[in-house]
Amino acid sequence: MTEPPGLRADAERNRDRILAAARRLYASEGLAVSMASVAREAGVGKATLARRFATRDELVTAVFADRMDAYAAAVDEALADPDPWRGFTGYIEAVCAMQAADRGFADVLTMTFPAAKALETRRAQAYDGYVELVSRAKAAGRLRDDFSPEDLVILLMANAGVVAATADSAPDAWRRLVSHMLRSFASPGTEAPLAEPPTRTALYRAMIRFGRPRASYL
Repeated sequence: MTEPPGLRADAERNRDRILAAARRLYASEGLAVSMASVAREAGVGKATLARRFATRDELVTAVFADRMDAYAAAVDEALADPDPWRGFTGYIEAVCAMQAADRGFADVLTMTFPAAKALETRRAQAYDGYVELVSRAKAAGRLRDDFSPEDLVILLMANAGVVAATADSAPDAWRRLVSHMLRSFASPGTEAPLAEPPTRTALYRAMIRFGRPRASYL
């Protein structure tokens, strides 16, 4: 049965409110935000949320579809760079910057969502391009031979933790981590600048904040 135009418009408005609320909460607090919190932020009931998005995976897919597109596009841009090392490092920095800009996306990049087929397809496409970046950088003699594509996953997990701990007090701390890691990935003689460290005061504030209880999925 087709919904009358008025009901369809209401449903679309509710969907937009839910997505906007989820984006705000995920960006600031990460994916640990509960579905109930999203419903409250959107000003709708839990039943309304469930009608639009039956599961958290469905909501995550809808919220981060554009960011996953940007994630895949970053690989294409890096592959288009004639300098294999610059393409590789530029891609790593771009992806880590995406994590820093959105805590929810930082979580998305370090988790899997088996039921979210579209999201996982884009992730797989980006990973294939990334593997080619690795091969090119190694062939150019700029990336260590013992570097493994899986090292990116480890870096993203580490960066997600740094972003979560320092976002409010030392928002550029992730750059220090990433530059350290790129220096460790580089072949001897390959330049990899080191970003400035955060101040001791900023890190102390981040440590205090990180020790506070975090939200849960429930």
